[in-house]
Amino acid sequence: MKLEEGTPYPLGATFDGDGVNFALFSEYATRVELCLFDASGVNEAARFELTECSNSIWHGYLPDAPAGLVYGYRVHGPYAPQQGHRFNPNKVLLDPYARAIVGEFTNDPRSFGYQEDQPALLDPIDNAAIALKGKVVAELYDWGSEKAPRIPWVETVVYEAHVRGMTMLHPDVPEDIRGSYAGLAHPAVLAHLKKIGITAIELLPVHFFIDESHLLRQGLSNYWGYNSLGFFAPETHYWSGREGTTPLSEFRDMVKALHAVGIEVLLDVVFNHTAESSDMGPTLSWRGIDNANYYVLRTGQLDQYENWTGCGNVLNLSHPRVLQMVMDSLRYWVSQCHVDGFRFDLAPILGRVDHHFSPQAPFFIAIQQDPLLSGVKLIAEPWDIGNGGYQLGHFPNGWVEWSDQFRDVMRKFWLHDGVHRALFAQRFAASSDSFHRQGRRPVSVVNFICAHDGFNLRDMVSYNHKHNQANKEHNRDGHNHNLSWNCGEEGPSKDAGVNILRLRSLKAMLATVLLAQGTPMFLAGDELGHTQQGNNNAYCQDNEINWLNWEKAEPGLAEYVGELIAIRKSCAVLISGRWWTGIHDEWGRADVEWLNPSGAPLHSHDWQDAGGRAMMIQLDGRLLIMINASAHQVHFRLPAGMWCLRLASTGDAESAINPHDCRVAARSVTILESS
Repeated sequence: MKLEEGTPYPLGATFDGDGVNFALFSEYATRVELCLFDASGVNEAARFELTECSNSIWHGYLPDAPAGLVYGYRVHGPYAPQQGHRFNPNKVLLDPYARAIVGEFTNDPRSFGYQEDQPALLDPIDNAAIALKGKVVAELYDWGSEKAPRIPWVETVVYEAHVRGMTMLHPDVPEDIRGSYAGLAHPAVLAHLKKIGITAIELLPVHFFIDESHLLRQGLSNYWGYNSLGFFAPETHYWSGREGTTPLSEFRDMVKALHAVGIEVLLDVVFNHTAESSDMGPTLSWRGIDNANYYVLRTGQLDQYENWTGCGNVLNLSHPRVLQMVMDSLRYWVSQCHVDGFRFDLAPILGRVDHHFSPQAPFFIAIQQDPLLSGVKLIAEPWDIGNGGYQLGHFPNGWVEWSDQFRDVMRKFWLHDGVHRALFAQRFAASSDSFHRQGRRPVSVVNFICAHDGFNLRDMVSYNHKHNQANKEHNRDGHNHNLSWNCGEEGPSKDAGVNILRLRSLKAMLATVLLAQGTPMFLAGDELGHTQQGNNNAYCQDNEINWLNWEKAEPGLAEYVGELIAIRKSCAVLISGRWWTGIHDEWGRADVEWLNPSGAPLHSHDWQDAGGRAMMIQLDGRLLIMINASAHQVHFRLPAGMWCLRLASTGDAESAINPHDCRVAARSVTILESS
């Protein structure tokens, strides 16, 4: 094969049916070589110098080159860490735009660009045999009549899930596809998701990622996946390996299957840092291609990285080519893989300009003006660990944000003392103090009590303390401030009273999430009563700690969740998208009324009474939510009208209701509807 001039666009390796165009950005490189490998990716078969460079993009075209070609780059330039440059042509580098990736990171010393005993010096050892490489992909795929569900935000219920953990122990999913994209698309899983009524599944990272060096040394692996190396390539460990499929085709099949039953697919994406870690991390891709542009380096210490992520580095979205890479990745997953939106990990980093967060940052402007991306769901984790990193309520219109305030207040309200009803109501009513401004709607807040990070719901009511010994960090990792309560006994219990109290508390918190104004989200497995055995930082546990045990599901709990979601969908003021006002209309009906147990409106002294743990919330005059977070049964005087039981977190409470009164058990929720 003879290398031709090619074109600088599009970036990456593009197969056009007649050959492959290669294009790689590097402003400070002095020379770039394209290396071709055999199918295994071990043996280098050919090498071509990319002699053409247009606007810092090195490019070339190989006629007759096929899809499936395995390739990497050697990038020449200064190895001068003090000046921000870490070029090392002894290291074959992964294309940042690779659509498929060959190989596995094993923490081999050859993966590091510096000498172990003298980090200031370039490592002369070649890594070609063990380097991660790209594979050229033909983008052909038959989507058939597939259509995106396009669920409005006001109707959205988010289910945070892990591809592997969902099906590794699912008895109805064939063993050969458990833990894979195909497993998640199995009819048994789809039937469960439809039964409970969720509208969107938010998947923990599926971008190609690697295990951190310290985990490999401990014999552990990165289970969550927040260590991305390929922003355009699906993670290969979630591929079943079935003949006739690829990771990409199987991922697309999964999206198609979920769309067919009306469920949207949201991806948790990590554009705040990369898997290359700190200055002591490996040289796998960006670091060796153009370190000074791809990363945020410390002013006056260009051999060091800013670390607003806690993961060793920060991607430099202030640079137009880095921003372009992120935007191209997002467009790729929407246009070529048909995903419906994204949740952005440590999202304030994406909006930092000169180290400070701005809702007018280039990234947000690029999203807002993009005709494709401006129409998908955009979810922010609104905090990072840098200065000024807490930005809840400050993202632009069109974004929704995880609310740790809702999480913490509801945990305190149900499991501890000290939260007065005014604060509960503020969070229940879409945290209007943070979001009712600049034209934002109630859906802008994502209400949740548990997510992948921290205790899950079963453990919230089963453990006072974290139990992370399996992570091999002597239980030092993970949060200590969990606001959990073990209901009287640490861990698994045979005490019937303890277990009844745990189930009541768990179900009460589920009701709070799913019936509050805003966008609800809950963690996969919480509807089954899954336990993580007290581990509140299970990022490195690819085992039964994280895998959902379907055969040990709490009886009736999934049905209870399904009924809560059905109630939500039937309540007009929960899916109207308008802020509650409490103003009565001409028929004497208000969108929301806050009542004390005697049936009277809550007054100022009621709102601020930290000992007041019971109240009624009447929505649209038709739905009555009775909340009792106290340790004792409470008698409620019902508002005028005919009321019938819709759902009680304690089970059948029909006998506790008469035309005027209702007895609500301790730490429970009872829901009535007008008849």
